[in-house]
Amino acid sequence: MKNRFTLSPVMWGSLSFILGAAIASYVTARELTYLRVNPDVVLPRVQTQFPLLFFFGAVVIIGLLLFLIPLDKLKWVFKFLFVLVYAWGVFMVFTLIFQTQLILIMAVAAAAGTAWFFRPSVWLQNILMLLALVSLGAVFGVLLTPWPIMIFLLVVALYDFLAVRIGYMMWMANKMTQSDSLPAFVIPKTNSNWNHNLKTNGTQTIIEGEASEREYSILGGGDIGFPLILMVSVRAAYGFWSSILVAAFSLIGLIAAFVIQSRFLKGKPMPALPPISAASLIGLLIVYFSNR
Repeated sequence: MKNRFTLSPVMWGSLSFILGAAIASYVTARELTYLRVNPDVVLPRVQTQFPLLFFFGAVVIIGLLLFLIPLDKLKWVFKFLFVLVYAWGVFMVFTLIFQTQLILIMAVAAAAGTAWFFRPSVWLQNILMLLALVSLGAVFGVLLTPWPIMIFLLVVALYDFLAVRIGYMMWMANKMTQSDSLPAFVIPKTNSNWNHNLKTNGTQTIIEGEASEREYSILGGGDIGFPLILMVSVRAAYGFWSSILVAAFSLIGLIAAFVIQSRFLKGKPMPALPPISAASLIGLLIVYFSNR
């Protein structure tokens, strides 16, 4: 009876994306309004290849660090980086929304990062991860046009497929969980586990055991973050309703990934970006040709 209202992982994943898209849309509207009334503010030009170089450079560096450096030493490096990323996410979202009281916002951001460091509960992990991804979308989405981002998404989707296929993704996830730092959403199968302390119990327990016996599902941060960047870029280039259309197709792709994993792969690791990218491409093509 206590788990009567527990939602499935696909529902929590979908709700996370919808909430992220809603926050990102509002934040982007504030951002674009600010840029419109302040024409003297010139955004830096970002080369098309920069996101790909940054992403794969990060993948290589993280992989080397995980392979070469003992986890007992690397653990604190990752935790420090996560504190910075989560604090940055809170700071950016609150700053873009309120655009005042920077000292207070900095204090809230520092408190959020510190809270995660000392007690990284599941619900706090997910909230801070979502805000960090929204911030990422708000920053890079307005710096790049939609098609370069779409190309980036397709290339990363191919990497995602190959990395899962050869086992590299699971190796990296296992290493990251041993450091108690996981760049992903943690979705409990029971309501009582939302307050699970990832520091006390260890994030490695999340992916241990058979898929059917696990108490948690994992949704990679990129599976929500990259579509949010595309959505924000479409919002800046084509307008609100076009961004909603692309976001809806991205959501369809996300749901398809969950369905494929549960129905056909029986809970085995599933690269979510390929169906998300394919669906997002369909949405972007519709927007592109309807605006010609």
